[in-house]
Amino acid sequence: MTQNPAMRPGSEKGTPLSVQTFEVSEDEDGLRLDRWFKRRIPSLSLSHLNKIVRTGQVRVDGARVKTATRLAQGQSVRVPPLNLEAQAEAPAREPLISEEDRRELRDMILFEDKDLMVLNKPFGLAVQGGSGTKRHIDGMLASMPNERGERPVLVHRLDRDTSGVLLIAKTRKIAADLGAIFRSRQAQKIYWALVEGVPKPAQGKISLFLAKGEGMGADRPTRRGPEDRAAMEKMRVAQHGDEDAQHSVTYYATVDTFEPRVAWLSMKPITGRTHQLRAHAEAIGHPIIGDPKYGLKPKNDPRRNDPLRAIPDTVERKLHLLARRLKLPHPRGGVLDVTAPLPPHMLRSFELFGFDAKQYDPIEAAPE
Repeated sequence: MTQNPAMRPGSEKGTPLSVQTFEVSEDEDGLRLDRWFKRRIPSLSLSHLNKIVRTGQVRVDGARVKTATRLAQGQSVRVPPLNLEAQAEAPAREPLISEEDRRELRDMILFEDKDLMVLNKPFGLAVQGGSGTKRHIDGMLASMPNERGERPVLVHRLDRDTSGVLLIAKTRKIAADLGAIFRSRQAQKIYWALVEGVPKPAQGKISLFLAKGEGMGADRPTRRGPEDRAAMEKMRVAQHGDEDAQHSVTYYATVDTFEPRVAWLSMKPITGRTHQLRAHAEAIGHPIIGDPKYGLKPKNDPRRNDPLRAIPDTVERKLHLLARRLKLPHPRGGVLDVTAPLPPHMLRSFELFGFDAKQYDPIEAAPE
């Protein structure tokens, strides 16, 4: 069955009351399944979407899928009957559109052309909405539609507390092209981090299987204390073959040190798993300074009580992780290469430890 005109993006007049199948349009090529539903049926709650996907009621070309599955033009999406009236008590919130959002986004721009823009995302601002998150970049982008009414589109993600380079496409077509570049691993990403202690060896490769903790995702338990939730909302080191385990690879190089307390690492992720750099830093025994999830030490850790290795109290307890540089082929030709400055809290820490942001970064020579 072809696309029902009543199911055009932004309209819910054709919300299916029986099983229907819809064709993915050219403009939707490369779109994640959850974003496809958000465009088609904005008031469908994320929890209900997760349920119908998890139970196999949503199919793409007859196959079971996940909410993160990328769609391709011409594919068929099976949509089960949806009773949106049952969700009336929790209607979808429209994103806040304001001139303030537009000005704030404009102030973040590091680079812009007719196809895309690169933002310098500040610490503490979420990229997308979630439980309890009312203001985020994805919602703010609604304040910047183009002349055809298309709003800019996120190409990749950063954690709320990670600062730095964030790529935004101005059209769905450019977003699909950039998404393909990311999936083919042509995008080179460099992150800077200040970590506790000094890694040995000074340069290396971290290769682990990671899986989401039980507190991550639609089925996360809620009746737990704050410490329990923090532990569950972490990626965990897994074994090959474990359920949901994904291989993750990061190259790292020590740029400078403040022995024995702190090291400045430059990190090049080859894969793009959730919390990858934060989980990898913890896994090698050198968590990123200020990490509220992966930087918690057990009570018997000697660094808790050793004044020579403890992080000074003057260092702000904010995540010291910066998406420093992004380099990739531009969809129109040439190369996009953008660098973000240190956020204020990392700049103050660099000055405290005597690190020079202009010095040579050895990760440049790491494998791609």
